[in-house]
Amino acid sequence: MVISPHPQGSVEWLKARLGVVTASELDNLVTPEFKLRTGETPKSYLAKKVAEKLTGDYMDGLSTFDMEQGTILEEEARPWLAMELDQDIEKVGLITREDGRAGCSPDGIMCKEQVRVGVEIKCPKASTHAKYLLAGELPKEYAAQVHGSMYVTGFSQWYFVSYHRKMPKLVLLVERDEAIQERIHEAVTKFIAEMDVALEKIQKIK
Repeated sequence: MVISPHPQGSVEWLKARLGVVTASELDNLVTPEFKLRTGETPKSYLAKKVAEKLTGDYMDGLSTFDMEQGTILEEEARPWLAMELDQDIEKVGLITREDGRAGCSPDGIMCKEQVRVGVEIKCPKASTHAKYLLAGELPKEYAAQVHGSMYVTGFSQWYFVSYHRKMPKLVLLVERDEAIQERIHEAVTKFIAEMDVALEKIQKIK
């Protein structure tokens, strides 16, 4: 596991993610049930990552209003969670596997009983937050990101937090699941092999 010193959102952080399979984008490769995706979604993701690698340019917009608002609320949620758990939460940039091919950008990491634990914070609109509270479980749309982050880091636990200023907060501790980890590994390994082939193919075009 390698932790980048560059803060999330910085130009250096964006450059470090170029061509890297990230946990936040893992749902391009697997379904919420961790089955391999087929069809146009993984093909489009492959084209995006290949383009990033060849051009050195980030293929998504740098920011949106919703992302900016989420970042502001996240800065409230992190110290709130630290106080609730009585833990110091460290802000980090991009974390990658040793080979640098897959990564994640946690909203924090902590050391709980001498074991490292990751944190993912979401700050959704009120109706979505209420849905999460009523379900009381890890939302399907973030299952790949949370378990993918454990895949990258090797951590055995990950906190998922849904934060809203005017409503109770949802704090879930998600345990590592080795069967899920195997499926993620299969998907990532397959994608990286396909990416290498695609890069070689384009580089041979004159």
